[in-house]
Amino acid sequence: MTEDKTLKAIQYQRGSLEILDQLKLPDVSVYIPIQTVADAWKAIHTMSIRGAPAIAVCGVLSLAVDLHHSRSKFESIASVQQYVIDELNYLVTARPTAVNMTDAAKTIIDYLIPLSAKHQSIAEYIDELIVFIEQFLERDLADNRAIGRHGAEQIRLTTANPKKLTILTHCNTGSLATVGFGTALGVIRQLAANGDLQTAYFTETRPYNQGSRLTAYELVHDHIPHTMICDSMAGLLMRTQPVHGVVVGADRVTANGDTANKIGTYQLAILAKYHQIPFYVAAPTTSIDLTKRTGDEIVIEQRPSKEMTSIKGVNIAAEGVQVWNPAFDVTPAQLITGIITEHGVFKPDELEERLLALQK
Repeated sequence: MTEDKTLKAIQYQRGSLEILDQLKLPDVSVYIPIQTVADAWKAIHTMSIRGAPAIAVCGVLSLAVDLHHSRSKFESIASVQQYVIDELNYLVTARPTAVNMTDAAKTIIDYLIPLSAKHQSIAEYIDELIVFIEQFLERDLADNRAIGRHGAEQIRLTTANPKKLTILTHCNTGSLATVGFGTALGVIRQLAANGDLQTAYFTETRPYNQGSRLTAYELVHDHIPHTMICDSMAGLLMRTQPVHGVVVGADRVTANGDTANKIGTYQLAILAKYHQIPFYVAAPTTSIDLTKRTGDEIVIEQRPSKEMTSIKGVNIAAEGVQVWNPAFDVTPAQLITGIITEHGVFKPDELEERLLALQK
């Protein structure tokens, strides 16, 4: 498998950031420049870029670009710090359910004060801050590849015939949702690379069609054997076809293992439980929010009704119809077999303890 720029959601070099406009996929591949934090906020909010890891990296890199080009306007290190804090807090509001942006903002804010003790020069302070922000890019790619390895190994070891695996996934969790490789789709990529994958089933993922537009685009590009299904076909698929595992991503995982992910994930977990199919969540530890005890504390984003009533501007519903369009649902921990992270695969009830141990 090869990766080219069509499968990179983010293109960055010092002072320059472009994102692949995912609203235009799969018809055309167009990169749009992100020159300010405001540009990034708009791109995240409108879902020109989406996927919790990609949202965070796009957000923080927009700040790096902003700082690079506006350094002359700052009169003190304190003014830089306040600007960074304000802009990061603003970015968090673009899509609040995805915790990675919140986690990245906290990490950068925690770094601001210790960094100021090292520098008296505003220019040097900004330069080192930009270097720190840029590390989010490479870290995300390394984490994704580790998730792919751990997930593929877990599924292989727990399946009777690991050379004939069929996996079902939901939404898009690949190169287009991350810096590269992907989380849940990264597990599928790794299985394919290992020669263990027979078929990757994936849902079209209504109402925004991230599966049919984006996951399909990636699987076709990488020549991974696949079959797309409507969201409403998953139950029949599990009853009539061999499915060895369901692997999905996450926008937020709480301390007890409850997981918020793209709407439709919860019903897949229920179906998997009934059909005795392992159900895995693949997510970097930046998606795990230990400040939230359970999924009841997660604020679910409500999306515009037109995402349900139209496709590419063409109306598909009766004029004036009333709509309920939550972007996410929460899957209870008891329906989850394991959470695949860059550090390994954890059961939901051991997640908090294992993560706290890793942080020591």
